[in-house]
Amino acid sequence: MPSDKDDGGWKRFVWNSEKSEFLGRTGSSWFKILLFYVIFYGCLAGIFIGTIQALLLTLSDYKPTWQDRVSPPGLTHTPRSDKTEMSFNLNDLETYLTYTKNLRDFLAKYDDDLQRDQMKYEDCGDEPAEYKNRGDLESDIGIRKACRFSRSALGPCSGLEDPYFGFKEGKPCIVVKLNRIVNFRPKPPLTNDSIPEDAQYKVQSNVVPLYCTNKREEDAGKVGEVRYFGIGQGFPLQYYPYYGKLLHPQYLQPLVAIQFVNLTMNMELRIDCRVYGENIGYSEKDRYQGRFDLKIQVNSL
Repeated sequence: MPSDKDDGGWKRFVWNSEKSEFLGRTGSSWFKILLFYVIFYGCLAGIFIGTIQALLLTLSDYKPTWQDRVSPPGLTHTPRSDKTEMSFNLNDLETYLTYTKNLRDFLAKYDDDLQRDQMKYEDCGDEPAEYKNRGDLESDIGIRKACRFSRSALGPCSGLEDPYFGFKEGKPCIVVKLNRIVNFRPKPPLTNDSIPEDAQYKVQSNVVPLYCTNKREEDAGKVGEVRYFGIGQGFPLQYYPYYGKLLHPQYLQPLVAIQFVNLTMNMELRIDCRVYGENIGYSEKDRYQGRFDLKIQVNSL
């Protein structure tokens, strides 16, 4: 008998036929509480959506709202490798095949055939020049043209004549670029005070210079001659500023090719490359901010 009473208790709570109640509430009571929560959460959703819309009104589709704490651009190179180490045997094609493939893939978008459209690209000169002003980011000009950059400017590192980019002869090439920052204008150094004495000859107007040397003192004299290829052997100013993906979809960064023509064989060497500019600094926390270092070993045995 107690079991029957218990069963009747919970059944009556679920549905009380005498009072027409479901789970202790009548239909009108359920309607009122549901209506309350619909209105309550609808107001919360409206406040949230209104706040987001008000925030979006303060943002631009083309220009970052805050750039006062943007770090200087990173300096990166191709081919990239694990732990910034590049090692190969000049007598074994398989050891450097990945490096040459990375270079070919990266440079493919710089093919002249892809830059023939006069509506998207324009010639900006073969010599360093001043910044190319294409209007403000918020102007009504629309999509901007991009400066052409021919692979042939990279000389023997272009891959046009040597598909192995010097690796086959033990004279490897790497291609260097400055990472993109919207509306950033790199400034060449005003004086030689911040530049190593050996690199001061590279300072010229309208170009941000790049210089590579041995990182460790014990590697002095073992890196050998370093050759630079590109417009002004650095980053020419006419390719800046960058207007972003929406306004500058065809933008091509200027490149600098570096060829190590006389590396000491069968020895790991540490090479430090830096770009020098008035508004470009370095950070110990970010090894690619304005610089990078590379371990390279060319084996001949």
